[in-house]
Amino acid sequence: MTTRKVLGRQDQPKIIVYREPSPKLKDGLVTHIADERGQYDHERALSQWRAYLDVFFKHGWEDFVIEADKNLPDSVFVEDTMVVFEPPGSEEVLVVLTNPGAAERKKEIEGVRDMMTRVQDIRGFALRSIKAPGTLDGGDILKDPHNRVVYCGIGGRTNAEGIQQLRDILRPYGYVVKAVPMTKALHLKSAATALPDGTVLLHRDLIDDVTVFPSYIEVPEKHGVAVVEVDDHTVVMSANAPKTADMIRARAYKVITVDISEFERLEGCVTCLSVRFRRTDRPETFKP
Repeated sequence: MTTRKVLGRQDQPKIIVYREPSPKLKDGLVTHIADERGQYDHERALSQWRAYLDVFFKHGWEDFVIEADKNLPDSVFVEDTMVVFEPPGSEEVLVVLTNPGAAERKKEIEGVRDMMTRVQDIRGFALRSIKAPGTLDGGDILKDPHNRVVYCGIGGRTNAEGIQQLRDILRPYGYVVKAVPMTKALHLKSAATALPDGTVLLHRDLIDDVTVFPSYIEVPEKHGVAVVEVDDHTVVMSANAPKTADMIRARAYKVITVDISEFERLEGCVTCLSVRFRRTDRPETFKP
């Protein structure tokens, strides 16, 4: 585990947590898309991964790095191993370590737990865990802190027990957890994310029931569903969704596109490759 800077509790910068790619990345799981692992180029993937991270570094984000494990092909998709909650109006931060639904991915939690335990005093967060028989993948979690609602995909890697444990963990913080049936995509955030203002972006072909969201915008490209907030006015998204990028720009956002095609072959997206801690003193806004 390495860091760029030791962080104090005051005036905390945004933090991005990520894990170095395993040299066996191409051997990861693929379930809901055509299997293109035979076309995977590892050197190209590493280049794309660095370019993705550079977006955050250029915007002043600090980082925590978890070293690669050659025996964990999917571990670069660190989003699935933990979820960060920053209750609006509070300086408190909660980190929930997940229990991945795929047996092949459960060992990823060990390295993540070790890293988060080491930095817990630096950042000052509460640390909780999902326990068996509950399963929960972080990619199934879409947060709307503005309304204290957490949407949670169910039916794939996340089960009802995992969601109930999350409800119990979040209840003292005033969150409502809503289950979203998922059969058409790997994770909820493979099908829907949101802009900084709370506008949900989704592709109808990937969502079982779109009415679970009070309001939403349909995007024209499946790769366009995934955006990550860089700041209140900037998002990063896949370069493989130019029409969606134009749609978001029309809403007065700056859009940074990155080529993550090698990760998309492996059923990944821009949200999967990192976990983000944002400033706790910012106004109450949506944080996807």
